[in-house]
Amino acid sequence: MRWAADPEFCLATGWTVGLAPRKVREHWARIIAGAGPDFLRLGVELEGRLVGYVDLANLSRTSGEFGIAVGERALWGRGVGAAAGRLLLTHAFSTLGLETVTAEVHAPNRRSHALMRRLGFREVGEGGPDQYRGERVGTVWYALTRPD
Repeated sequence: MRWAADPEFCLATGWTVGLAPRKVREHWARIIAGAGPDFLRLGVELEGRLVGYVDLANLSRTSGEFGIAVGERALWGRGVGAAAGRLLLTHAFSTLGLETVTAEVHAPNRRSHALMRRLGFREVGEGGPDQYRGERVGTVWYALTRPD
């Protein structure tokens, strides 16, 4: 609920700004109940407190799409996302045996581009337009393979 009450976080992650608490709870209840076999969301904890999450979406036997959100804005830029991302990628390539993990980043999102590079992803192309911070913007695709 704290994250949903932060307009800056909502704009950065594509959440609806000002969403009623009831709607936020309904959304998370659906995710906790299970989103299906092609989606994995894991909580990110710091000092026993949930501070974000990491995702693998569109999961197949060989690939998945990386996603991440650090909900505690005071932790942005402090390495929490990089640490959580490394743990998820280790899980993806070792435990799940994936060959490729991709990620789509909104073109103006400099922090996310920097995170992708820090995690070893390489830019592989441009994606279609998407909503980001209330505007239609282009996206950039990244990929990381097991050998990388």
